[in-house]
Amino acid sequence: MSVSQADFRKAMSSFATGVTIVTVNSGAGVHGMTANAFTSVSLNPRLVLVCVDQRARTHSHLSAKKRFGINVLAENQHAISEHYARTSRHEAVVDAAGARFDRTKHGTPVLHGALAYLECRLHSAQDAGDHTIFIAEVEDLVMHEGRPLLYFQSGYRTLGKPIKQRRAPKRSPKPTPAPKPAARR
Repeated sequence: MSVSQADFRKAMSSFATGVTIVTVNSGAGVHGMTANAFTSVSLNPRLVLVCVDQRARTHSHLSAKKRFGINVLAENQHAISEHYARTSRHEAVVDAAGARFDRTKHGTPVLHGALAYLECRLHSAQDAGDHTIFIAEVEDLVMHEGRPLLYFQSGYRTLGKPIKQRRAPKRSPKPTPAPKPAARR
């Protein structure tokens, strides 16, 4: 069976994800990209990964700088996500999108209003098809209260109401059968 690129993309859109902005200090300003191919890898050491298209401008920045930030977006930051998802963008529009940044002691941009910020140092990189998997060690983090921006079926979403989990009734342990008496001969 052959899987078309369109079918593969449609199937992958059925997996709801959070939305992040990967940020890199570009000297003159902030370089960033929207990424939802992001996940934790390990607790010890604390590793995360982000997958980046090899044609993306961010790819060369991550390879060269070896340090970057992951900003987990809040539900009201979809305009920022859209801005950093564009392949061509104008810096004047970043203000309209509402992106404001502080810098860490390493100069890495931190997005105002993000739910979480992870300061990352490149650990390793592995080519995978037309993308590179960048694995990074998390050196610092900042967290804030709020609700996440989600991406599902090619559109932005927010969390709905929590699903009430039905609890299975507590089972009493099965009684252990008494040992059978040994047969007498």
